[in-house]
Amino acid sequence: MDTGAARTTLMSVVVAVSLSGLLFGFDTAVISGVTDALRLEYDLSAAALGITVSSALVGTMFGAAAAGIFGDRRGARSGLRWAAALYLISGLGCALAWGWYPLLAFRIMAGIAIGASSVLAPIYLAEIAPAARRGAIVGGFQVSIVIGILLAYVCNAAIDAVVTDPAIAWRWKLGWTALPAAIFQFLMIRVPDSPRWLIVRGRSDEAAAASLSLYGHAPIREEIVPAATGSKVSLASLWAEARRPMVLAIIIGALNQLTGINAILYYLNDIFAAAGFAQVSANLQAIAVGVANLVFTIVGMMLIDRVGRRPLLLVGGAAMAVLLTAATAIMLGILPKYLMVGVLVCFIAAFATSQGAVIWVYMSEIFPARFRAAGQALGAGTVWLFDAIVSAVFPVAAAMSPAIPFAFFAVCMVVQCVLVFRLFPETKEASLEEIERRMHRARPGVAA
Repeated sequence: MDTGAARTTLMSVVVAVSLSGLLFGFDTAVISGVTDALRLEYDLSAAALGITVSSALVGTMFGAAAAGIFGDRRGARSGLRWAAALYLISGLGCALAWGWYPLLAFRIMAGIAIGASSVLAPIYLAEIAPAARRGAIVGGFQVSIVIGILLAYVCNAAIDAVVTDPAIAWRWKLGWTALPAAIFQFLMIRVPDSPRWLIVRGRSDEAAAASLSLYGHAPIREEIVPAATGSKVSLASLWAEARRPMVLAIIIGALNQLTGINAILYYLNDIFAAAGFAQVSANLQAIAVGVANLVFTIVGMMLIDRVGRRPLLLVGGAAMAVLLTAATAIMLGILPKYLMVGVLVCFIAAFATSQGAVIWVYMSEIFPARFRAAGQALGAGTVWLFDAIVSAVFPVAAAMSPAIPFAFFAVCMVVQCVLVFRLFPETKEASLEEIERRMHRARPGVAA
């Protein structure tokens, strides 16, 4: 097969799989534009609103766990096709929801799809990417996520400008995800199984054919060992054979949400309202935040394979600690409230070039082939567990004092800098097999 044609095929596959990130980002951020309408529609207390916002996150934990099992047995491609169907059904269901409980059910369904995408898309992209470009290719998933976030903010503002009845507007906002879900499902038809996954499953002929379509030749590496017949992945075997990457995945997954990023995105309009901005202005500020997120995620993708994962986490963590401290001072009245937009945009920039750029890449790299889906599921499940907790607690804590959440997140970023410096090894430019060997021989607690 012509290598030029194969290169085109590879990039089209990367784009198709990365589209799951757009749906991930849209469903994650769109809720920020409907919190006030849902509060009025269903007469929700602060605690009930927290449940509503975090309902999708309950689904993400189930989706991540199921995707780990499904991905090991049936492959990432098959799992992503199922996720596309769930995105479509949940989008239509939210638009037509006939009560609070049905809305929660469809949001949980969306969460299952998001959780599955967060596990399967990075795994698939990491397995098909050349080592020197793996950070940028897997990072394409994160770029797609922030495009989805920005799209959600733009759609929220556009719908608010056209639909004057809030009771109708929120249904349009939540229902728009059905369109990209249908496109995603169509594009996944031509995506092959990962050659690495196929050879681990002992399907070498299919692996060679998949490699031929993606690369123009069949570069199946001899060190990729097929799984032993009857071998099963369990939490006990993961702990026994991949303890170090398991601990690192849990740490980076928890810290990803302890930045406060998703809670801030979910409640962005409420934060701006607390800072004194009107609703229309808040929508425009949210778009500004979304643009900053996209621009600096692209910057992160340009840096990740040059600078490396570890330096981005260290510098970004320090910057976020400073900016979150500034946000705390604004909410306490120590600094003027008009600075909040600039502080949040800078915070988004720091997150996008560090945690945002690194997390899905890093978790997809550090596990051995046999445990890759299960390990990614563990890391993603940790992200979604902490996301659900932080998102549910955020409105309650903010009701006591808007400064409390920001102060807590600032402390967590100081902790991130210490843990990354002490524990996290660099993985740039190494093959997945080389990273596996490094993780196996490195002593716990020492950055290789």
